[in-house]
Amino acid sequence: MSESKTSRFPPDADRAGLKKVGKAVRERLAANPAAYKVPTEDVELHAIGDFMTPAECQKMIELIDATAQPSRVFDLDYSSGYRTSYSGDVDPHDPFVKKINRRIDDLLDIEPGFGESIQGQRYMPGQEFQPHHDWFHPETSYWDLEMARGGQRSYTAMVFLNEPEAGGTTDFIDVGISIEPKQGVLLAWNNALPDGTTNPKTMHAGRPVLQGAKYIITKWYRTKPWN
Repeated sequence: MSESKTSRFPPDADRAGLKKVGKAVRERLAANPAAYKVPTEDVELHAIGDFMTPAECQKMIELIDATAQPSRVFDLDYSSGYRTSYSGDVDPHDPFVKKINRRIDDLLDIEPGFGESIQGQRYMPGQEFQPHHDWFHPETSYWDLEMARGGQRSYTAMVFLNEPEAGGTTDFIDVGISIEPKQGVLLAWNNALPDGTTNPKTMHAGRPVLQGAKYIITKWYRTKPWN
């Protein structure tokens, strides 16, 4: 018997929640003149320049260096080669981290309790994150667990903290968009379509760094309070 047949949650369990969050953020960003909509009809993708100052970026880099461990992707560990960065959740109780958290919450107008902890990531030469979706796939072993502790991932916010000497682009594979890291720039994208179904065209990758190092932070939002 397949896992989807024994799951407590159907594949479209959070469709209404994804539709609701998407609508709220769409309206919020449309009213923000600083939010640049990347020209594609396939993904709701926005960029906000100077979201963090150079000093804030440097401070966050120091926090990442203090917490980073080999990255995992649920069932896959670092040795799989799928995600070869180092990552770690920065202290959510740190006043500086709380300030950045609030800024992202306010930008997107998503209930703060729906947000996961900010995760910091460090990529050294040769390290990458191969093509993936941020939203959860129903057939996975962790589907029921994630649905029970906050539901589907609705929105992703990611901030570039520095600019590596070469490489390290963020590529949206099916859309043909490649974004170079620029310090302080925030990217935000809807993991679903306007009708609330998960969007397969949000497939993206952190391409290998060729020279230098790349630092980012990522914050994912759910459809319900995250636990």
